[in-house]
Amino acid sequence: YAAYYKIHWPAEEAHAARGLRRSPLHDRLIRAGAVMGSKMGWERPNWFAPEGVEPRDVPSFEGKPNWFGQVAEEHKAIRERAVVIDQTSFAKFEISGTGAEAAMQRIAANDLGGAPGKAVYTQLCNARGGIEADVTVIHDAPDHFYLVTGSGFGVRDSGWVAKHLPPGIVIREVTNSFAVINLCGPKSRAILQAVTDDDVSNAAFPFLAAREIGIGCATALAVRIGYVGELGYELYIPQEMAAHVYDTLWAAGEPLGIANAGYRAIDGCRMEKGYLYWSGDISPDYNPYEAGLGFCVALDKGDFIGREALTKIKADGVSRKLCSFTVDGFAPFHGGEAILLNGVVVGSTSSVGFGHTLGKTIALGYLAVDVAGESDFEIEAFGQAHRATRGPRCLYDAKMERLRG
Repeated sequence: YAAYYKIHWPAEEAHAARGLRRSPLHDRLIRAGAVMGSKMGWERPNWFAPEGVEPRDVPSFEGKPNWFGQVAEEHKAIRERAVVIDQTSFAKFEISGTGAEAAMQRIAANDLGGAPGKAVYTQLCNARGGIEADVTVIHDAPDHFYLVTGSGFGVRDSGWVAKHLPPGIVIREVTNSFAVINLCGPKSRAILQAVTDDDVSNAAFPFLAAREIGIGCATALAVRIGYVGELGYELYIPQEMAAHVYDTLWAAGEPLGIANAGYRAIDGCRMEKGYLYWSGDISPDYNPYEAGLGFCVALDKGDFIGREALTKIKADGVSRKLCSFTVDGFAPFHGGEAILLNGVVVGSTSSVGFGHTLGKTIALGYLAVDVAGESDFEIEAFGQAHRATRGPRCLYDAKMERLRG
């Protein structure tokens, strides 16, 4: 209520109810210059202020915010070296019991079957084919899974899963049991190999593999996956061992230029890759085929929630599709801007960000299929129309060579 009449700035963080949930790395990151944001009560690093720079946000409507340059450095470190990112705030759930695999196959659109030791990116759809959740499912043992979702979606997503689990299958929240450190970047494998006796070569530990490895004196569930489009590993570690693992990785990575990175760098990287964000780019109002996620729908695996609707959607075709747009240089987009073709509004942006690798502003938005084939559009912000080019959904490493190599 106290903020009802105040100006709400883009990317503004609340000041009330802060410092409630802190990862084991919190104090280390603060000493490293972390400027924290808050998500579901968790303090998590948005960006890191270098020495001599005040660690606070100065947002802007039409200009570059004060963190723009430092996020560019973090983005560069992700693309060229290696970073560690504290992702402990991920919502995490354990699903187990005799028949858990069959139950999860019924809920997920993608195929979760096969031998344990892998992660699967999947949507959980409703009977209409709409996307109720966008999650990673880790199959680590027979009839034993971990479901990982965004920090703000745990209550909703776990409720959807629990509602559709049969008796005897147990879902248990383990968010507070595990810290998550994302080690990513082209030098991440060399750093990880330096601190483990396990083989993490590409042959032994390919993309989407998931298994326990030793790191220093700790054991971590390592999952080769990520949200930035680079070689990387999400490391799930007992909370009490997280600081030890962080220190161990940092010591091994210092000679290779390891750095800290925050969530704003993640966002720019994911925009370059065309990775989506539930509640913005996808929701129950959109289906996987409209969103370009048809590769996550396994119609041939057997029945699952939404299969009948999705089979029909695939056969009939979609009336709209999610498209990617770029604007040369910086444009003050914040989401929800009008997309125009020949001066006529044909859509609105669902996600926006700046791709520091490309030097372009990137936007995603849905277009009707009859105009989606056009290439020259405009996106309007603050009374100015910015020329926008529709291009491929993935603007960086389209062949996935860096991610899978």
